[in-house]
Amino acid sequence: MRKNIPILALLIVLLGIALYQNYGNEVRSFLGAGSDKKTLGAALAEGAPKPGSPSPAFALQGLDGNTYKVGGERDKPVLVNFWASWCDPCKDEAPDLVKLYEKYGDRLDIYGVNVTAYDTVEKAEAFVKEYGIEFPVLLDKKEEAYKKFNGVAFPTNVLIDKDGVIQDLIVGILPPKDLEAKIKKLLQSS
Repeated sequence: MRKNIPILALLIVLLGIALYQNYGNEVRSFLGAGSDKKTLGAALAEGAPKPGSPSPAFALQGLDGNTYKVGGERDKPVLVNFWASWCDPCKDEAPDLVKLYEKYGDRLDIYGVNVTAYDTVEKAEAFVKEYGIEFPVLLDKKEEAYKKFNGVAFPTNVLIDKDGVIQDLIVGILPPKDLEAKIKKLLQSS
């Protein structure tokens, strides 16, 4: 096995050189080298709807059989949470969303959107049961809603005001107090 280590190291170096030669400009651009500097977050968020713009509209069926709509004017602001059952940060965030729904559910809709294109209905149902989720859980079986928000990571949270305007788009998990502060700000502005 020790005889193979130099050969493996050489292969890795050669592979790195080949990738750099073929994709060097793209890698340098993505990592921020050269004149076109981008942060990883900016690169991920390219093409996503921006705060201050109207939310893309979608309608999805929930686990309860009802159809839920996002986009345009509504009675309450909404937090749209895109997730998958296998996502560890989603598991970490689920209890916080349950608490936020208990605290603000009379003034804020929370829709958990399981991106079922990357999951299964059965696993989504088990997740909902395990975490005691009572807010509506929608099934994005064809990834249509997630794509409208240029989804790139789980969880992704979108805060939308009563006028259907995106107020915040959060890729990844926030500490519970930070997410709650954003919700309070959303409720104060609505």
